[in-house]
Amino acid sequence: MSNKILMVLTSHDQLGDTGEKTGFWIEEFAAPYYAFIDAGAQVTLASPKGGQAPIDPKSELADFQTEATKRFDADESTQQLVATTAKLADINADDFDAVFYPGGHGPLWDLTDNPTSIALIENLLKANKAVAAVCHAGAALLNAKQASGEYAIKGKAVTGFTNSEEEAVQLTDVVPFLLEDELIKRGGEYQKGDDWSAFAVQDGLIITGQNPASSVLAAEKLLAHLNQ
Repeated sequence: MSNKILMVLTSHDQLGDTGEKTGFWIEEFAAPYYAFIDAGAQVTLASPKGGQAPIDPKSELADFQTEATKRFDADESTQQLVATTAKLADINADDFDAVFYPGGHGPLWDLTDNPTSIALIENLLKANKAVAAVCHAGAALLNAKQASGEYAIKGKAVTGFTNSEEEAVQLTDVVPFLLEDELIKRGGEYQKGDDWSAFAVQDGLIITGQNPASSVLAAEKLLAHLNQ
């Protein structure tokens, strides 16, 4: 039986009111996606609006290319999957063994308060299934709650894009909130490695990665969890 993993991408492509584009960070999708399919998992892609999930144009710049992004650039069938994501509202949590949220700045806007996404996370956790997120996509975990009404991340070791990383990309005043601060406000036991280094943590069913460099690490933790 191969594992069924849902990957939820952002549908949001406006970087605040800067007039610039955003979306999901290609490395944070490509590296985990190929890790999953190379391990024999079945992967389904979804987004809040369905259809084309927007790629952050900055993530396509030469500086940010990796083996995984180059593989994606040459992989028309996967590009087609990104262009035709399922609508999140049409997804049934029961059909999947786990969910993975790739980051990029887009999720801050359309996955933080998204009731469909929050319900999906809550249903998976209730069913004892893992939820993983990397970089800014940790925002998707902020408002998910346990059956008790407590925040799902309360008392859990979590990580996500750091305040100092946000400052380094000069978007502190553009983003709707700073993820590090919000994870702490919800009672998360926030941890981090050095800026831009690979750092991921797992606490029970919740797996989080700090930044783009952490995407493979987060994916590997999820695969290890599924294959226990």
